[in-house]
Amino acid sequence: MRDLLAQLHTDQPADPMGAARANMRPDLPRRFYDKVAVGEHDGGFAVELDGRPARTPGKAIVALGTAPAARIVADEFGAQEETIDPSTMPAFRLVNTAIDGVAADPQAVHEDIVRFFGSDLVCYRAEGPETLVALQRDSWDGPLEWAERQAGGRFHLAEGVIHVAQPRETLRAMAALVAQVTDPVALAALHSMTTLTGSAVLAYGVYRAAWGADDAWAAAHVDEDFNIAQWGEDAQARAVRQRRRREMDAAARMIDALRT
Repeated sequence: MRDLLAQLHTDQPADPMGAARANMRPDLPRRFYDKVAVGEHDGGFAVELDGRPARTPGKAIVALGTAPAARIVADEFGAQEETIDPSTMPAFRLVNTAIDGVAADPQAVHEDIVRFFGSDLVCYRAEGPETLVALQRDSWDGPLEWAERQAGGRFHLAEGVIHVAQPRETLRAMAALVAQVTDPVALAALHSMTTLTGSAVLAYGVYRAAWGADDAWAAAHVDEDFNIAQWGEDAQARAVRQRRRREMDAAARMIDALRT
């Protein structure tokens, strides 16, 4: 499931059931609709293209729990010009993943997020230099303490990259909290933010509105930003980071929209 969900962060639409690849065309399809709208559908809200519901690569109707959430996807369709470029539609790809895959096996996604708690970015601290150590402490101690309060337990810290096992009681508590995320789209968004940041702590905090996506993104890139300050930034790496940031923002926006 992790490999399949990871497709969400490529430049091609993701389908965690494996069907999307077969349905993708090598060339971008032409825009085939004029009007984009949001309409009620089966207790939810569907994205409509010229009055017909949009569908995922698995042929399911693109319907979400709230009108604002559906509007995010509708706006991506509306922004397409002569062709439909899925790489510019991170919310739509996220919803595809949720509807075609996560809804069928949410337990696998829950478990994958909990595995991130077991090796979370914010638990692995640099041995030096002191400037980086201080930056990590300032950015990560607060979120980690918040997570410990949610779990009613402690996380172990490590220096360097050698794996340190986390207390089973803490992981069980976090697993129980993550299991409460039942909406497939919200769960897909939480998983997306987790993989993008390398931190279930930072992602879960965004989900719970303990801090915003900007704060989580900055905290997740403390090491990278430190290195950029020392050595500069590669143009290709910058482009990749910008694309991933768009994925992060789409996931955070979707979570906010599903709350309304």
